[in-house]
Amino acid sequence: MIYDIIIIGAGPAGLTAAIYACRRELKTLIISKDLGGQIAKAPDVRNFPGFEEISGAELTQKMMDQAQKLGAEVVFEGIKSVTKEGKNFEVQASAGKYKGKALILAYGKTPRSLGVDGEEKFAGKGVSYCATCDMPVFRNKTVAILGGGNSALDAAIYGSKIAKQIYIIHRRDEFRADEIELKNAKKAKNIEFVLNSIPKEIKGDKFVKSLIIEDVNTKKTRDIPVDGIFVEIGYEVKTDIVAHLVKLDELKQIIIDNTCSTSQPGIFAAGDITNTPMKQSIVAAGEGAKAALSAYHYLQGSKPTVMVDWGKKT
Repeated sequence: MIYDIIIIGAGPAGLTAAIYACRRELKTLIISKDLGGQIAKAPDVRNFPGFEEISGAELTQKMMDQAQKLGAEVVFEGIKSVTKEGKNFEVQASAGKYKGKALILAYGKTPRSLGVDGEEKFAGKGVSYCATCDMPVFRNKTVAILGGGNSALDAAIYGSKIAKQIYIIHRRDEFRADEIELKNAKKAKNIEFVLNSIPKEIKGDKFVKSLIIEDVNTKKTRDIPVDGIFVEIGYEVKTDIVAHLVKLDELKQIIIDNTCSTSQPGIFAAGDITNTPMKQSIVAAGEGAKAALSAYHYLQGSKPTVMVDWGKKT
């Protein structure tokens, strides 16, 4: 069987792409190792239009239900390789081999983990990788932010307007962040810098209660009571499996144009795996829609044009 579109990834970008592809009556397959990606770990999402408050898991399950109701097929497998076979593309997954006329790459980015005891246990229970998504949960509470780049200081500045107390934990006494970001962070009265320190363990019961850090010079440890921990030490982009097919930027992100087309005809990309600067679920969803519509035009042998999607019955 040859699918019209194979979508790799089942987060907001991939699921929205599937919904739009099925609305265009394209035979669509979603391949993903899990449902939802990063947002599925968020216990409380309050910035996705249409939902004042919803868990990430529930939000993505609703997207999946809608995609499947429209006809999308889904297999939960890891991806081993992606190749071009004539006019089609072949995806070798962990348990099967699938062929499609077009591909949409939407499997996101993976936050770098701390690799300390308690991190995995408390993921989604006080440990977060997205300040924009989860900081409002910690209103008038105490949080630690781990990192020394722009994303860490931006999270701290944003958090200083919401949380009672912010600790910035950084392994060095110098920052990679822009000077303006550093100056703004130092102006905030509720931000405390804890430098030359690394995380050693995250403790708690049902939720995070404290963070144990170690001074890199003296090796002394300190137990800081916190309600939440934001990990802002960067992301890993796993694009090696498609590097021979599409152009990547210096960060190994897939380069796309304003139609979500890549350098390879027939391959489209959407969401956090691309060079789009705003890494947010709603942005990913919008790009998923664009990618699907662009793929539709590719399969029709036409170029994307201004069009509407309402009024079509399925």
